Amino acid sequence: MTIELAPYAVQMSASRGRQFAEPAAQNRSEFGRDRDRIIHSSAFRRLEYKTQVFVNHEGDLFRTRLTHSLEVAQIARSIARNLNLNEDLVEAIALAHDLGHTPFGHAGQDALNLCMQSYGGFEHNLQSLRVVDVLEERYGNFDGLNLTFETREGILKHCSLKNARQLGAIGTRFIQKKQPGLEAQLANLADEIAYNNHDVDDGLRSGLLQEAQLMQVPLFARNRQLVELAFPGLSGRRAISETVRRMINELITDLIATSEQRLLAQQALSVDAVRDAPPLIAFSNEMQADALLLKQFLHDNLYRHYLVQRMTSKAKRCVTDLFVIFMQEPELLPPGYRERDSEARQARKVADYIAGMTDRYAMREHRRLFIVDEI
Repeated sequence: MTIELAPYAVQMSASRGRQFAEPAAQNRSEFGRDRDRIIHSSAFRRLEYKTQVFVNHEGDLFRTRLTHSLEVAQIARSIARNLNLNEDLVEAIALAHDLGHTPFGHAGQDALNLCMQSYGGFEHNLQSLRVVDVLEERYGNFDGLNLTFETREGILKHCSLKNARQLGAIGTRFIQKKQPGLEAQLANLADEIAYNNHDVDDGLRSGLLQEAQLMQVPLFARNRQLVELAFPGLSGRRAISETVRRMINELITDLIATSEQRLLAQQALSVDAVRDAPPLIAFSNEMQADALLLKQFLHDNLYRHYLVQRMTSKAKRCVTDLFVIFMQEPELLPPGYRERDSEARQARKVADYIAGMTDRYAMREHRRLFIVDEI
């Protein structure tokens, strides 16, 4: 079934194309081709062993960057279908948005950014773009995956003005203070829906969060009460799953309704009009407030939990130790990551090497380099 896209959706025929010209895709859209290239990339496969909150070896049931990316893509595609946006594009952005994440989640990113302060810093959105533009080695004619402009733009959610000026056309919107297309806006909020609600699920599964605590959070409390009305006395995993899926549905339903209202009020009838408008994919004010309360609760009670903080502390030391020893002794790096002519370029290659590691590979490298009886 062919779905007619809304006039404000990104049309494949209006794409700004790829950095390197290629023959047209056969039997799929150009954005579908982007999605397929992302799925077949080495960086995407490594997401299976990169953490969200819980380090990979702590349990088989907790989310990884891979399962998270798949959940974001599912949520984003469902919303895109309801808004008549480009599903292939929003899926490609969702699947690629975490490709540049370090091992150990935000702890690894914070540590690597601190190590890289003298060399331009480290930010996972920029690194995701660097992965698809430069670091993937799959094609004979070019570095990277040669994705379309629109997919690359969606991957780059945030960017400082300093970095934007160095990125050419892809950074122009940050300088001009314009919005990306609706598909990019949507993928960003689908990411938020996925990680907030699934961190609730993983937090309860791990025992670090308790239902009684979460009853302080309005979004959780009202949906848990709905589960009790529908299934009196239901408890355990079934009750949690029923509650979390209702939370996700409530957020998605609100996002669709609010975005439809904003698009109608703005009368944004083209992609250019979308770029000139304020953000049009959004929650209602009430739902945004509830989502913020959930986010604050998770920050205070899960991400700052002392057991998570212990692992965070170890993760930061692991990343920092690896960076320091590779900068001091670059001969310990694989040949392709050694740079003799420039300390700054050497630092960036070290950052590329570390950022590409999975949790377990980073831990293994640390043991190899710092434990005498490891090989």
